[in-house]
Amino acid sequence: MDAEPDPREHPPRKHHGLEFRARMRFLYHGNTRTAVRFRLAVVVIDLAIIAFFVLAPVLKEQGRTFYVIDYCIAALLAADLIARITAFSDWKDWFRRPINWVDLIVLGSLLVPAWFINLGFLRILRLWTLLNSDLFWRTVGRKYDDTRVEEVTRAIGNLITFVFVTTGFVYTVFMGRHDGITGYVDALYFTVATLTTTGFGDITLPGMGGRLLSIAVMLVGITLFVRLGQSLLAPRKVNFPCPVCALQKHDPDAVHCKACGTVLAIPNDN
Repeated sequence: MDAEPDPREHPPRKHHGLEFRARMRFLYHGNTRTAVRFRLAVVVIDLAIIAFFVLAPVLKEQGRTFYVIDYCIAALLAADLIARITAFSDWKDWFRRPINWVDLIVLGSLLVPAWFINLGFLRILRLWTLLNSDLFWRTVGRKYDDTRVEEVTRAIGNLITFVFVTTGFVYTVFMGRHDGITGYVDALYFTVATLTTTGFGDITLPGMGGRLLSIAVMLVGITLFVRLGQSLLAPRKVNFPCPVCALQKHDPDAVHCKACGTVLAIPNDN
């Protein structure tokens, strides 16, 4: 019978995969200074990537330089996706989220930009997910979490995201196919004019598809403007779930829940 190996001669192997996973969870979800700095760097990189995609139609004129930047961005996105999947508790649940599939589609378009329809403008949706994520408010907006500043910031972010996603879509689909869309500025001009229901009529999209798109832009635009106005003008509320009916928002000086009458104990910093 073979003798058992001496553990001093063969020390147990470290599970590097588990260590890396634990490290990613710590950086993405921890509260230490190191974790906060890491998430701050992630936010800055996300904003830089968003700016790149907003400017991508103009940067395409740089030729080879654009493709170099394109592949560098693809490498950053791939690393970001791998890190997020690793930090997630259940990778299967990660793949069930539609916004993550959008990131994968964008990554594919970046890897083959010359042959694949460039859907990079969809990455601008990351601005929406970023401003609605707990990561952002725990990292950048800790002082303004659950305040009117957060509500207004999200409303503005929703509006900006919709404008640039729509502009990118109009530019990608109608550029070169419609005389009115000769550049990115024309697509942005059409989007803003339609969004605000100004309707100058100097640029209109052709066909039934163009009309349906214009209708959708107007309806969604009105909704976003109303939401922004409510965030700016509505009386200030605080997030404090009622322990009985779970109503989330109450007046800052509320003593009773206006839905069920339960006595509240809202913290008052004053």
